[in-house]
Amino acid sequence: MKRLVIFLLIVPVMGFSQTSSDTTKVWNKGGTISVNFSQVSLTNWAAGGKSSASGTALFNVFANYAEDNKSWENTLDVGYGLLKEEDDKAVKTDDKIDFSSKFGLKPKAESKLFYTALFNFRTQMTNGYNYPNTDDAISTFMAPGYFTLALGMDYKPSDKFSLFLSPLTGKMTVVTDDELSDAGAFGVDPGKKSRSELGAFLKSQFKTTVVKNVDFETKLDLFSNYLDTPQNIDIHWDVLVNMKINDFLSANLITNLIYDDDVHIDDGEKSGPRIQFKQLFGVGLSLKF
Repeated sequence: MKRLVIFLLIVPVMGFSQTSSDTTKVWNKGGTISVNFSQVSLTNWAAGGKSSASGTALFNVFANYAEDNKSWENTLDVGYGLLKEEDDKAVKTDDKIDFSSKFGLKPKAESKLFYTALFNFRTQMTNGYNYPNTDDAISTFMAPGYFTLALGMDYKPSDKFSLFLSPLTGKMTVVTDDELSDAGAFGVDPGKKSRSELGAFLKSQFKTTVVKNVDFETKLDLFSNYLDTPQNIDIHWDVLVNMKINDFLSANLITNLIYDDDVHIDDGEKSGPRIQFKQLFGVGLSLKF
């Protein structure tokens, strides 16, 4: 499974590295590396509190191909963050791998609609825990791993906005960890390593420059499973606000909202699907390429 994941991630990179003059004209490539820091130091502080240090690294790269009636868009988002409080063990605050590839053909040169195939893969890098318990992992690499393959139409009126609609989408949830699989985590049947779903999928993307040096980007994914409670729609919504201070410093506000009807969260009283929300605000080093 790890070899398959690595293959899926490096195939587009092999295409990105072409150097012919013709390729240069049709490829638009770039990315951002950001490292955000936060630190609190307390010594004999009468009001109380804890010294802490945290850091988050973000890596975002894209490579888009456009020629004649063809369009191929590829993005890879990777993030990892840790928080350390005094003598406590470091805890994870962010961990994601998100790869997306979308290939489209438009019927006419002037058309804003594309016949499109979309592939998406999401997972994490290291074990996740229900802190302070660090003995029993509740997630890990490829547990879960999400694969989505969709066929549909993509409406792209400009470089800022796109709306992809698919009536035929296959979604697979993979749980390779034996203990999590036996527990039926992330919606798989106990003892099974995967769960397959067939449904409809919507993906919307919008990005713009709000004011000088302030960029806004949002992505919304919606999925309805035809075969099981189609009215309960899975949601994955990301928002990024990047505020450039100078060529090397920036501030980032990132939010992630997730609702998955197959993921049950135990709040101490009962277990069931919940709205999951994560927010990150940081200031640090940023490099665009």
